[in-house]
Order: sequence, then structure tokens, then C-alpha cells
Amino acid sequence: MLRRVPPSLRRALLSSASTHYGGAQIPNPSHSPSQTLLPQWRRHASVASSSAPPQSPPPPSSPRGPSRSGGGGPTVSSPNPAEVAKFAAIAETWWDANGPFKPLHLMNPTRLSFIRSTLCRHFRRDPYSSKPLEGLKVIDVGCGGGILSEPLARMGATVTAIDAVNKNIKIASIHAASDPTTASIEYCCTTAEALVKEKRLFDAVISLEVIEHVANPLEFCESLSALTVPNGATVVSTINRSMRAYATAIVAAEYILRWLPRGTHEWSKLVTPEEVSLMLQKAAVSVEEMAGFVYNPLSGEWSLSDDISVNYIAFGVKKSETPSTNCT
Repeated sequence: MLRRVPPSLRRALLSSASTHYGGAQIPNPSHSPSQTLLPQWRRHASVASSSAPPQSPPPPSSPRGPSRSGGGGPTVSSPNPAEVAKFAAIAETWWDANGPFKPLHLMNPTRLSFIRSTLCRHFRRDPYSSKPLEGLKVIDVGCGGGILSEPLARMGATVTAIDAVNKNIKIASIHAASDPTTASIEYCCTTAEALVKEKRLFDAVISLEVIEHVANPLEFCESLSALTVPNGATVVSTINRSMRAYATAIVAAEYILRWLPRGTHEWSKLVTPEEVSLMLQKAAVSVEEMAGFVYNPLSGEWSLSDDISVNYIAFGVKKSETPSTNCT
């Protein structure tokens, strides 16, 4: 199910008109109230506690507002060395459907459903066509091993895929080369900021589960916008900074179920829907639609939902006139 931007986000965007952006600080929204673990997590927790209980994660620390570097000097929105090292350590498991990236493999069809629907609607394409994205230039920012890039290429898009981890790019390139329909993907070990300096432009800029790993989310959004042609599309997905997300996406997924390596996500670095909408708005991208992802433990599948309290995805449109950024 797709959803328009909810009223709460619209109110936040309207209130931002009176917000002081000195230093480009995004205001911290109210945190979601603490919620108890879902029944399925409680069951797994009781089983785990009967044997050797996993070490508890550290309590959530105070979130940091996206800051902005002063004029001159290097940009700070690229992934920091610790994040790059974290994903380089597990890069060889990208295409192991039962490995550390299993949650992304399970979520991928649902993510693609949202992307296909919104892009076809925006660019007036037939979503039932075998290649609905044919002729569109698309970039996958933070592509990892290419599990999103390859389906986009199969839908006909001309795909450029970038990642800051060189091992990811090598593995993605080798895997894509085995299929003629994906061998044309342009894989590059680089950053969005570097491509902005090269004045590269794309019809659609997609970055899934990346913004929570960069040092400066606001400048990262500005880079995504700078890569998008006027009236082009920008799609971003991430995890909400809510207590429910802490309980499920960190405590349960990393420490109890061990779906992900411990430390994959840091709660204070997660970004709320309000913050994403405000940052994209400041970067001249208007968020038009947003949807949440919910997991069904019985079927083992993800689906789109109105619930954006944990995982969510946003679709925005680049305005015709764009503000200047520090990335060029």
C-alpha cells in the first residue's frame, strides 16, 4: 500500500518555515513513545534466555542533529571509515541469501514494488511492461553488492551503481557480468559528492539504507538532489529513530535473532521521516509519497504499509530551481 505524505509530516514541513537554519541544524522531532516488544520477539527472547543470552546492546544515546561543515575543506557527508570497514568485512556475503544480508534479500521485492510504482507513475510509464524503466538513467547510491541495481537494469533502466567500499563494487561487477541483461551496469567505487563535482545527472536517484551510515545526512541529501535532473525522482529508504525501531531493528534483529551483525545500526544515527522530509525539502526535493515496510513472521515476507514507525521509504520530486550546495 502506498501512502501520501502523512499530515504529521506536512505539519512539520509547514512549521519548518519558521525554523532557524543557522548552521543547517534540523530540529529533533519528538521521539515515539516506548513500545513493548512484539509477541514474536518476546517468544524468541524467551528461547534465547533459556540458553546463553546474548549480550545486551548499549542503551540508545542522544541523537545528533545533522551538522554542516564550514565553507572550504572536504565534505563530511561521505561514509566514515568505521562504516566503510564495517561493510567491507562482510562484502563477500552480499549474494548469500541466508547470510548477513538476508533481510535485504527478503525486503528487496517490496522495495522494488514501491520504486517501480512511483517511477512509472511519475514518468508516465506502463508498470505492466516488461521493461517499464527503459530509457531512464538511474543511479543506485550505496549499491552494496548490486541486489537492487540488477533488477533495475532488468526493468530496462540504464543503471549506474556506486559504493564507497571497493570490495562491494568488485563483487557486484562479477555477479552482474554473468547475465547479459545486467552486464551493462556501470559500477564505480566512488561517492555521490564526487559525481556531483563531475556534474553527472540522472532521471532517478535511489539510495536505500544508506543515509543512516553517512556522517552528514543533510549534505548527503543535497548531493542526491544535485545528481537529480529537474523534475526527476529521488527515492530514499532508512530506519526510523523510534523506540520501536530500537526494539525490533536493533535489539531483536541484531542481538536476539542475529539477522544482522551486531553494531550494524546505531540508534542515534537513524533518521526520522520528519527529518528526511525536511532535509530533502531544503535540498529542493519535495517528498510526495511515503510508505512503511512490515514483516510477517509467519510468511517470512515484507509488505508495504502505512506504518512508518520502523522501516520506511520516501519518494520525492526535484524542483525546477535548486539552491546552491557545498558539494560542487
